[in-house]
Amino acid sequence: QVQLVESGGGLVQAGGSLRLSCVVSGSISRINVAAWYRQAPGKQRELVAAITRGGATNYADSVKGRFTISRDTAKNTAYLQMNNLKPEDTAVYICNAGVGSSWIEYYWGQGTQVTVSS
Repeated sequence: QVQLVESGGGLVQAGGSLRLSCVVSGSISRINVAAWYRQAPGKQRELVAAITRGGATNYADSVKGRFTISRDTAKNTAYLQMNNLKPEDTAVYICNAGVGSSWIEYYWGQGTQVTVSS
């Protein structure tokens, strides 16, 4: 069993910052990739940022230069630092992790709400 628990969401004014955390626990041999997705009401879930075990990162164009994904492998935790937040960033942010050595299984967290007021 692998569990992902997100925290750090909340209500913030436009231009503000938030830092999301995703703790991965359970039967973990290795976390190969961690990612943050978001889903706004009436919209499809979209990839926000991802980071590999080696540290390579990938960002959605809409968040480049404002968001930074990082990870602490010792703590099995991934972070998403979000700066200069905009109302269009309002969504449920959901953590995803690819776990395994011989093969990779992907797990999802429950999500944390981020609301940006104008």
